[in-house]
Amino acid sequence: MKFIVIKLRHLIIAALVIAAVPLIWINASRAVSVFRVNGREVPIYSVERADNKIAVTFDCAWSDEDIDSILDTLDKYNCKATFFVVGTWAEKYPDALRKISEHGHEIGNHSYNHADYTKLSAGDIVSDLDKCDSVIETVTGLKPYLMRAPSGGYNNTVVTAVEKSGRMYIQWSVDSIDYGGASEQEIYDRSVKKTSAGDILLLHNGTENTAKILPKILEALECQYEFATVSELIYHENYIIDNTGRQFTK
Repeated sequence: MKFIVIKLRHLIIAALVIAAVPLIWINASRAVSVFRVNGREVPIYSVERADNKIAVTFDCAWSDEDIDSILDTLDKYNCKATFFVVGTWAEKYPDALRKISEHGHEIGNHSYNHADYTKLSAGDIVSDLDKCDSVIETVTGLKPYLMRAPSGGYNNTVVTAVEKSGRMYIQWSVDSIDYGGASEQEIYDRSVKKTSAGDILLLHNGTENTAKILPKILEALECQYEFATVSELIYHENYIIDNTGRQFTK
């Protein structure tokens, strides 16, 4: 009888191990590019790094009046930023886009006309991104592979379509909320006090106070962090993304 009990225990343990194997295999198969977390597709919000790099980003969808001021400030603090550009903005302000590129900043795709991607099919999303890419490439000679959806809106369809098109979806972890009449102090506090290593900071051009407060923001941040473009901050292979959108190297 003891012999039978021992064998049953072994069988139970073996069954548990066998049952766990498919789960382990599924997780391992997703480890190459983990966008799906608990059934939800997740883009990159921030990056876990051993150094103190951060990325400063701008969304360009409105006017171009403050571009020269922003570029001068970025040059002064030796900060190479990433500009996510709307296609219609690029068509309206090609000289501004050309200046951004000539100053050595990175350019990403922010849709062609700022449509709500969560209401579009995968095919329409890719077509819209392609149209924006074409405008940017015509002006700068460079084709972006980074993108950010209008208003940061996404669902599983959006993230999957972006990934399958060969692009990388970049969100943000620190929102300056610099639009809508935000004061200089409010923009500064949100940009500086909430930022830590590996963060992606969201700013906008064409606002009332962003260009004015940008020198103080960069002055404060450069004391603690190293500025990097998004491409320099993120990992391009052998990474995973957790449920908060934080990217980790494997």
